[in-house]
Amino acid sequence: MSDTTDRHQAIVELARAENRVSVDALAARFGVSVQTIRKDLNLLCDQRLLTRVHGGATLPSGIENLEYEARRRIGAEGKEAIGRATAKLIANDASLFINIGTTTEAVSQALLDHSGLLIITNNINVANRMRVYPRFEVVIAGGVVRPSDGGIVGEAAADFFSQFKVDYAIIGASALDDEGTLLDYDYREVKVAQAIIANARHVILVADQSKFTRSAPVRIARIDQITTFVTDHCPSERFRAQCRTAGVELIEAR
Repeated sequence: MSDTTDRHQAIVELARAENRVSVDALAARFGVSVQTIRKDLNLLCDQRLLTRVHGGATLPSGIENLEYEARRRIGAEGKEAIGRATAKLIANDASLFINIGTTTEAVSQALLDHSGLLIITNNINVANRMRVYPRFEVVIAGGVVRPSDGGIVGEAAADFFSQFKVDYAIIGASALDDEGTLLDYDYREVKVAQAIIANARHVILVADQSKFTRSAPVRIARIDQITTFVTDHCPSERFRAQCRTAGVELIEAR
């Protein structure tokens, strides 16, 4: 990884921690020119990871989700670790739902060594990845295709999942709060996620630590509706306590 890439990741982490970063402070911190930092911030803003303000940058608004490619790049190593840890929980010849999300896609990548899986998904990216392997049977939901990330959402998709009862559900969330609530931005996606949770015997939440620093307006579920939570790191002691109280297995894959 290059020094520039390392610096970009560090700038985003600082913005998450402090909500705002300034050009002058970043230049001093990293020992580079203010012109270099301005270029860094402009690039990060082009990727929708930050929003430019006078003298610096802030995190994007909490009411809009980040663009798909930007979300995929955030915490990529952590998501890969989550994917591998989650795949270890899934037996061969199992049936499973895989929901929308860049972390759930990391799980699908890690499942490619399995066999005999029935995969039911509303994620076009997951379906395209797994359909080429004859040892898997892939079923995709119908409904409205969201252009930003290839997710299939809406009432038709929710009704589709209600036809099944599967061994595992792999779900993500856009944000997690300290009270144990799973949150998202799109109410149409939430309806689908709720149908997925209701029709699986074992529900696995996959979310990286950045989800604890974000906010979203629509409630998906509470942590006591989840069986297992797989993350790279859980920074919230209150959320850990919620998991213990609800009997949720917490796996940190870092």
